[in-house]
Amino acid sequence: MSEKPTKRLPVLPLRGLTIFPYMVLHFDVGRARSIAALEAAMVNNQEIFLISQKESKIDEPETDDIFEVGTISKIKQLLKLPGDIIRVLVEGLERGRILEYIKVDPYFEAEVITPEPFDKEKYVLEMEAVTRSVISSFETYVKLSNRISPEIIPSVISMDDPERLPDIIAANVLIRLEDKQRLLEEFHPVERMKILYEILLRENEILEIENRINLRVKKQVDKVQREYYLREQLKAIQKELGEGEGFDSELEEYEKKIKEANLPEEANEKAVRELNRLSRMGPGSAEASVIRTYLDWILDLPWNVETEDNMDLKNAARILDEDHYGLEKVKERIIEYLAIRQLTKNMKGPILCFVGPPGVGKTSIAKSIARAINRKFVRMSVGGVRDEAEIRGHRRTYVGAIPGRIIASIKQAGSKNPVFLLDEIDKMSHDFRGDPASAMLEVLDAEQNFAFRDHYLELPFDLSKVMFLTTANTLETIPRPLLDRMEVIEISGYTEEEKWNIATKYLIPKQIKEHGLPEKSLLITAPAIRDIINYYTREAGVRNLERQIATICRKAARKILETRKSRVRINTNNLKQYLGVPPFRYDKIADKNEVGIVTGLAWTPVGGDTLSVEVTLMAGTGKLVLTGQLGDVMKESARAGLSYIRSRCKEIGLSDNFYENTDIHIHVPEGAIPKDGPSAGITMTTAMLSALTEIPVRSDVAMTGEITLRGRILPVGGLKEKILAGHRAGIKKVLIPRENNKDLAEISDIIKKKVEIVLVETMDEVIEHALVRIPKSVSGD
Repeated sequence: MSEKPTKRLPVLPLRGLTIFPYMVLHFDVGRARSIAALEAAMVNNQEIFLISQKESKIDEPETDDIFEVGTISKIKQLLKLPGDIIRVLVEGLERGRILEYIKVDPYFEAEVITPEPFDKEKYVLEMEAVTRSVISSFETYVKLSNRISPEIIPSVISMDDPERLPDIIAANVLIRLEDKQRLLEEFHPVERMKILYEILLRENEILEIENRINLRVKKQVDKVQREYYLREQLKAIQKELGEGEGFDSELEEYEKKIKEANLPEEANEKAVRELNRLSRMGPGSAEASVIRTYLDWILDLPWNVETEDNMDLKNAARILDEDHYGLEKVKERIIEYLAIRQLTKNMKGPILCFVGPPGVGKTSIAKSIARAINRKFVRMSVGGVRDEAEIRGHRRTYVGAIPGRIIASIKQAGSKNPVFLLDEIDKMSHDFRGDPASAMLEVLDAEQNFAFRDHYLELPFDLSKVMFLTTANTLETIPRPLLDRMEVIEISGYTEEEKWNIATKYLIPKQIKEHGLPEKSLLITAPAIRDIINYYTREAGVRNLERQIATICRKAARKILETRKSRVRINTNNLKQYLGVPPFRYDKIADKNEVGIVTGLAWTPVGGDTLSVEVTLMAGTGKLVLTGQLGDVMKESARAGLSYIRSRCKEIGLSDNFYENTDIHIHVPEGAIPKDGPSAGITMTTAMLSALTEIPVRSDVAMTGEITLRGRILPVGGLKEKILAGHRAGIKKVLIPRENNKDLAEISDIIKKKVEIVLVETMDEVIEHALVRIPKSVSGD
C-alpha cells in the first residue's frame, strides 16, 4: 500500500494509553514537553500526533523510548487544572508513522506519513469473511465478559465501514498495550481484522477459564452461605422448641478452648472437624454427647504442658536418702539420669524395671524419684490386665468407648513428662481379647512412643519425655521382647542390719505419728527390734515388719490410756506380751562338732536361710536315699557328690567297695518345705564324706556351691542373702566358690569383719576348712 505525503506535527508521548482512529479520549498532561506540544498544536490547526511510550515508567522519554506508529488526533478541548495540569479531550483521525524527528526541544516535532486509501473492491470477499468472524468472536466476548454492555453489539454490527470496525472493537475490548500497539501498527484493514480475530479468540479462551474459576468459587461461597442460612434456621427452630438454650454458648466455649489450647496440627484439625459436626447436630442427640466427650478428652490432655526438672544432684540425692534406706543402685541410676539431663536437653526418658521380692520399696522409691526431680507422679497397676484395650483404648465405634489407661493416666498427671509407674508388670495376662504385653511394646519403646496412638483418640501423643518405671517380682513371666525394652535393676531383700535401720529411721516414727502417739511415748529397744525382725517376720522386704510395729503401737496406745502412763518401753522381755509367741525361728549353730551334719546356705524369696544337711550310714546294698522333699536338681547334686567320693575313695582313705554293703541316707530337715537348687552340692558331699570317714564337721562353718564330678566348685547366686543368714545363725566361717569373688562387693564391711569368707575352688579346699581334721590319704601322710 502506498503512502500519502507527510505532515509536520507536534508529537505527544502517552504513558500507558493507546488511541485509535475515530476514538474520543481525554487525559491529563503535566510534562513540560507535552504542554509545549499542545500549545504548538493549538496554533497549527489543533492537530497533534499521539503516540505511546515503550515504557510507561520513563518520565522524560527520548526518541528511542517512543513507538514509531501512532494516531493523528484533533484537540477538541483544553482545561487547565491546579498544579500546572492540563486536561485534554482529543479525537483520533487516522494512523501515522514517524518518518523523522525534526526537533526534540522544547517539544517533539516529527514528519509523519499517513496511509493511502484502502481499495475495498479488491478485498471485498476476504474482508466480508474476516468481518463475520470478528463480529462473531466479539459477540462471544461480550457474552463472556461483564465489562461491556450488550447494547454495543447492534451498533458494531450495523457499521458499514470495515476499516473502522477493528479500531472500534479494539477501543472497547480490554486487551494488553502490546496487542493494541500491534493492531495500530497494521495499516492494511484485512490484516488488521485478522490480528484482531486472533486476539479475540485468545481473550475468549481466557474469559472461559476465568468464568469456570469464578463459577467454582461462587458455588463454594453459595454453599457456605446456604449452610449459614440453614444453621440460623435450625437455631431459630431449636429456640422455639426450647432446645437451643446454652448450646450456642457451649459451641463458642469449645471453639475458644480449641484456639487457646495450642494443639498440634493434626489434633487441631480433628478437634475443629468434630466441632463442626457437633454444630450441625441437635444438642440432645446421642451422637452429640459422644462428640462432647471426645472433645473434652482432646482438650484436657497436656499436649504442651511440661514440668521443669530439678537438676540439683545434691538435692535429689538428699530427698532419695530421706525417703529410703539402701537401694543404692536405684539412687545411683537416677542421679546419673539427672547429670546427663544437665548436659543434653533432648534426652529421652529412661525406662527402668525394678525387680525384687515384695515389700522392698519398689513402688515407694518411684514416688521419691518423682519428688526428687520435681515431676508429677502417676501409678497404673497392670497386674491381671488381660485386655489390649486397657492399654490402647477402645475404638469410638463401640458404645461407651474410652481411652486406654495410658492416656487416662497422662491426663490425670496433667503434664506430658510425669514419672509413670507401671506396677506388677510381670503379672499381665492375655486371652481372646488380645495381648496387653504386646500393646505395651509400643509404650515402652523409646523409638516408637513419640507418636503413641490410642484407639479412642486416633491422634499421635508424645510419650518420649515420660520417665517410665516398672516393677516386677520376677523376670520369668515377662515376655522377652518387652523385657528387652527395659533397663533392669534388681533389688534384693534387705539384710537384718538394713531392716533395723529402716525400722529405726522410718517405720517406727511413721507408725507413732499415724497412731497419734506423742513423739517420745513409745520406746522399742534395739534388741527388741532385732527380735521382731528375726522371730516375728520372715520376708525380704519390710511390710510385715511395719505391721508388727503397728500392732505394738495399737497396744501401746491402749496401755497409755488405761494406765495413764506417759511412756511405754518395749524390750526383749515383754515383747511377747505385745506380739505373742514368735511364729518363726532360726537355726543356731550346734555347740559341738558332729559327724555327718553340715550347715548349708540357701536362698529363698524372702531372704537367705541356713540349711542343715544330715547323713547317716546303714547296712544295705549301696542305695542312696534322699528325703526332705528335695527337687530334681538337688537329687542330681547328691548323686554327683557320691560319684565324686567313689572316684576318689583311695585318696580319701575308703575301700574300693565301701558302698556295696552300705546305704547312705541324706535328709534335709523341715520336710514340708520343698527345696531345690544346685548350691547344696558341696554341703551334701561334705556331709557324706564326714559320715564315711567318721571325721566331725566344724559346727561354725557353713558353705554353698555346686560340685562337678571332678570336684570343682562352681559359682551360685544369692550370695549376699546366704552370708547374712549364716551371720544371723552365728556362723564364723563361710565357704563360697572362688568365682563368686565379684559378688563380695555387695557385702557390707560390718559383715565381712564378723564372718570369715573363704574362697574355694576344689573339694579338697572345702575338706581342709570344713572337717575337724583332714583324712590321712588326702593330707598325704
